[in-house]
Amino acid sequence: MNLKQAGSGADVDERLAALLTNANAVRAITAAVEGTIGPKGLDTMLVDRFGEVIITNDGVTILDKMDVNHPAAKMLINTAKAQQAEVGDGTTTTTIMAGSLVSEGVSQVMRGVPVARVIEGIKYGVSKVLDGVKERARTITAVNDPILRSIAMIAGREHTDIADLVVEAAKLIGVEKLNEYNFKLSEIITAEAGANNEVFMGVIVDQERMTQEMPEEITKAKLLLIDDALEPEEIEDEALSTEAGFKRYIDLQDEFKKNVQKIVGLGINVVMVDRGVHSAAEEILTDANIMVIERVSSKDLRRVADHTGARMIKRTGLKKESVDIEKYLGAAEKVYQDEKLEQVRVIGGSGKPMATILVGAATEEVVGERERIAKDAASSVQAAVKGGYVPGGGSIEVAMAREVGKYRENLKGMAAYGLDCVTNALKQPLSQIVENAGFNPLEKVEEAVTSQAAQNCDSLGIDCDTGEVADMLERGVIDPVPVKLHAIKAAGEVAVAILRIDTIIKKKEEGANAQKAGAADSGMPDF
Repeated sequence: MNLKQAGSGADVDERLAALLTNANAVRAITAAVEGTIGPKGLDTMLVDRFGEVIITNDGVTILDKMDVNHPAAKMLINTAKAQQAEVGDGTTTTTIMAGSLVSEGVSQVMRGVPVARVIEGIKYGVSKVLDGVKERARTITAVNDPILRSIAMIAGREHTDIADLVVEAAKLIGVEKLNEYNFKLSEIITAEAGANNEVFMGVIVDQERMTQEMPEEITKAKLLLIDDALEPEEIEDEALSTEAGFKRYIDLQDEFKKNVQKIVGLGINVVMVDRGVHSAAEEILTDANIMVIERVSSKDLRRVADHTGARMIKRTGLKKESVDIEKYLGAAEKVYQDEKLEQVRVIGGSGKPMATILVGAATEEVVGERERIAKDAASSVQAAVKGGYVPGGGSIEVAMAREVGKYRENLKGMAAYGLDCVTNALKQPLSQIVENAGFNPLEKVEEAVTSQAAQNCDSLGIDCDTGEVADMLERGVIDPVPVKLHAIKAAGEVAVAILRIDTIIKKKEEGANAQKAGAADSGMPDF
């Protein structure tokens, strides 16, 4: 179908051209991250128009920072982001497998296989792979299992210090907390330039006390958390011009000062505020030797509330009787300011146990990357505790490729070619890992396939140092089951979604945007 046949000013590609266009876009995205996978993967430098540089081999960071306009490419990037949000790791594997599925699917279509049959085979193959991975899962029952450190090392890109921090934090928190649906181990991580690596039971607030006149350290802390500004209620400027309005203003100021005095009377010695603090309140609280931290992030406030047993209160809540305000207070053994790192720490809260992982970095330039590495390691450790583990290094995918091939005869007609797409895509992670290590991917993947079949061992892969076949479990190369399952499922879904697109149509713009576009495109013919 050409543009004139489409009518209504729409830009339409022919069916096969649309498929090829989408496949090329997906291939470009895959190429951007495939060089980072595996222990020998290299880094990518991302540069913006202001010259700011990020150097990383974290797949989702690369994809997130890329300047991408093509809709199919965006679909793949969004899939990787969903992988990161759900399980916190495996984004590069997801991208590589999805790209391979699309590429293999397009090859089959070019050979004359109907898209519907290719999709049927892919869906069938993916479902069999998911079942196979679940059957091979090995469980973790205790946080002192040495397997967890191996998982932290692999996901943490072999940074020993980071792996040790993550495992120590997991031991402090315990299996029960790690299995909580809403708890994410990666969220307790913070990285700071000049800091020492540290794991402790407590919470970091990334702010300083308001003034140097306030105490630097409070023991037996009694905390009030205000999810609001600590300021008088505002009155409109027009009202201030009237006598009644000015009297109302004076009354509000007096009421505010009385409410602040309640804080002093209750023996509260630490106040954390979501927004700003009025100068009158600052003066009263400073004179009372109370530590005040303003503009605390919502995330930090929630963590402090959980750790200390406090309930957040609005500024209007300070109008309550003192006995009622008392119910909102939290407690901690100690609250103090780290002058070097310009942070406040809350230690030994009376609420839920809360650990913090502080990752040190030599310079500001490497802080972000160290934090990303630690978060990947933490996410993988928690995922393994929740869902178990399987051999890594691309070995489980190769095992599933062998397994899926056995189901080919169960499919009727051309759907078998779609199953072939899954088989080939499953070999792609190992292929890319060994290629990045400097070996021939075709040769090494075939060695792994042959060795697994001969020894009936699903954990055999390729040692990236020697190029020899090795048992990944014995080498400590291990991946969490939830990461694998989500990666395979997400790759299958996005590949099917892209293969189903047979026409690309530019939407008609509406309203003001349409007028601007019309002015910009005034040279375009009307259809």
